[in-house]
Amino acid sequence: MAQVTVSIDGKAYRMACEEGQESHLEELAAGFDRYVGHLKSQFGEIGDLRLTVMAGIMVMDELNDVRRRLERIEKETEELRKGREGVMAEVSKNEEAIALALGELTNQIQGMAAKLTGKAPVN
Repeated sequence: MAQVTVSIDGKAYRMACEEGQESHLEELAAGFDRYVGHLKSQFGEIGDLRLTVMAGIMVMDELNDVRRRLERIEKETEELRKGREGVMAEVSKNEEAIALALGELTNQIQGMAAKLTGKAPVN
């Protein structure tokens, strides 16, 4: 396990993480520190624990919003996928109908050509 020292509200915290995840953990800590700093600038010195709890709640609120948006996007994607499948089935059915119509038309044209030339139609 790798060790990283991060800073939240000017205090150093030593943390363990998987090898290669050090910079990711540092980025997460820096983002959380911004929440704490924002709250501290709004409310002043109200205590480390209270600031941390408030920042955690803000993070969870944003995470909740992101989850709701993701669920909505996943539903829309599924609806689009189903709609696409329906459209593709309709396209396939139309292509089959066109192919049948072209076959019939070809037979009719061959029949007309045979009548005009006096030869038997070729099938």
